[in-house]
Amino acid sequence: MVARIKRGSHLSRTLNYNEQKVKHGGAECINAVGYPKDLDQLSFYDKLHRLEHQAALNERITANSVHISLNFADADKLDQEKLKTIANTYMQMIGFGKQPYLVYEHKDAGHQHIHIVTTNIRADGSKIEMNNIGRNQSEKARKTIEVLYGLTKAEQQKQTQSQQQKPDHFGPPRVQYGKNGTKQAISNVLEYVTQEYKFTSLGELNAILQLYNVAADPGEKDSRLRRHKGLLYRVLDENGNKIGTPIKASAFWHKPTLANLEKKYAKNEILRVQHKKHVKVNIDWALRNGKLTLEELKQALARERIEMVVQRTEEGKAYGVTFVDFKSKSAFKGSDLGKEYSAKGLEQRCRIDQEETETVKQRQQIRPAIRQRQTPSSGQGTRPAPSVPPPSSSPDMGRPLSPSILEILLQPIPEQEGAPYELTHDMKKKKKRRPKL
Repeated sequence: MVARIKRGSHLSRTLNYNEQKVKHGGAECINAVGYPKDLDQLSFYDKLHRLEHQAALNERITANSVHISLNFADADKLDQEKLKTIANTYMQMIGFGKQPYLVYEHKDAGHQHIHIVTTNIRADGSKIEMNNIGRNQSEKARKTIEVLYGLTKAEQQKQTQSQQQKPDHFGPPRVQYGKNGTKQAISNVLEYVTQEYKFTSLGELNAILQLYNVAADPGEKDSRLRRHKGLLYRVLDENGNKIGTPIKASAFWHKPTLANLEKKYAKNEILRVQHKKHVKVNIDWALRNGKLTLEELKQALARERIEMVVQRTEEGKAYGVTFVDFKSKSAFKGSDLGKEYSAKGLEQRCRIDQEETETVKQRQQIRPAIRQRQTPSSGQGTRPAPSVPPPSSSPDMGRPLSPSILEILLQPIPEQEGAPYELTHDMKKKKKRRPKL
């Protein structure tokens, strides 16, 4: 079982998120604890007002909304009664047993999971302390519940999910065209990405979405869709090609339209600034020896949980690159990090370093042969110069050396590590003493 706890300042927004899922068939409210009415008699406003009334008992606390998700492995097949029991046990163990809370079973993802909505303000107006609650109380509750109810352990669950090569093990699964609920699967991806990730352009958003086999399509240049700032969402196959029928942005309940996305750009620009250095340092570190191709650089960054998405022309030439940092959930266009991190800059850094490496190897292969010809034999005097054959017996006389070899021989030999100081630096001249008068 994997548990996540998020605090917020909008109880209505947190509740509405889950209620909208219920409205569209993606979730079901299975329990209401601390409410004066039975669950089937509660309206949306009954649920909201109970939580808001208790939160209002301490107006100094603005972050009074608590949103918890408990995620179970595919092997854990749990009925609603077991889910309610697990939720109650978990809430008791983390200190929220006497709080009013609602439990929702979500059915729109590949794994079974529940969401719990509550407040951290007690009935007497005091605040439930939540510092390190995830590391302390929640972790202890999670381990106890796994043993108590025979659930798959979180460590095994994370390992299994990472083997499935999802972009982010807390995110929704990749969309697969042709399966039932394609629209709902796209909706899950869009909802997760637009809420969790920091992007500042449609290109950066698409770099993230393509990891889930989804693309945002603004239409061709000068098309009616582009002129009216419309947006379509499409499914991608394993090769990144658009397939299936596109779906309008306005058809999704959370409205991921271009106008709404653009409202996030400025805010995300500020939020992601602090994470730029982390991405740049990892790129520079991967290229510290300068012996990587773009594909090898991509693999090196993947080990640091940074996805490098390269945009290519139909001929296969790279013209753009975007870095998606799963740790900070931020996307950066390469040129926004700096000129040397753009597609052209990275290509040059990799290519130039490779050419220099190849040149050094060629020098190392050629120079020993030259030294061997110039070095005197042991136990003998200076090696005699080879006799020069007459012109008639040498058809190759006067033929110039290969240009590539000349270029290599004429290039200066770099200073070698460990060379004597006297060979690499000018010796200081001794000052002449003036004769005494």
